[in-house]
Amino acid sequence: MTMTPVPPEMKRLEPFEMALREAGMAYPEVTEDFPWGHRTLKVKGKAFVFLTLSGEGLSMSVKLPQSNGAALMLPFVQPTGYGLGKSGWVSASFGARDTPPLEILRQWLDESYRAVAPKKLVAQLGGGAEAPKAQKAEAAPTKARSAPTRKSAPAAAKKTPAKKAATQKTATKKTPASRA
Repeated sequence: MTMTPVPPEMKRLEPFEMALREAGMAYPEVTEDFPWGHRTLKVKGKAFVFLTLSGEGLSMSVKLPQSNGAALMLPFVQPTGYGLGKSGWVSASFGARDTPPLEILRQWLDESYRAVAPKKLVAQLGGGAEAPKAQKAEAAPTKARSAPTRKSAPAAAKKTPAKKAATQKTATKKTPASRA
């Protein structure tokens, strides 16, 4: 592991990096790797968070399939480079004077883990974290919206006999004309 030394002005961001690392390592079957000198947390070999503390500051990249649109509205967030932004990845960056919003970043870490981890590992988590509760709340209106569609299907079926009657009238009109 060859990591670039952190300049003294960025040392105040180390506790934030360690808090995010600790939160990520608490998930089932997470491993830590350092490709390209960046701290990467993986589940079953798939990265779900990249953490970098360098001379430029602290950055965190996560996959946010549900909340990436809202995250991108924040001034410290941008789509992740290398084409990952197209898949819902975002990067949050903080300078020496910034105070990273740990609670939000932990929620994003949770969403990213759940997006990348196998379903059997996600099932072990249950619904205890904030992000899953929000996802369940979003799922409820979808079910409510689909119910009226199901109720309207019989109404559409009732229109079918009317169409048949119109077709029969048209056929009846054509029949006398063809006899003459």
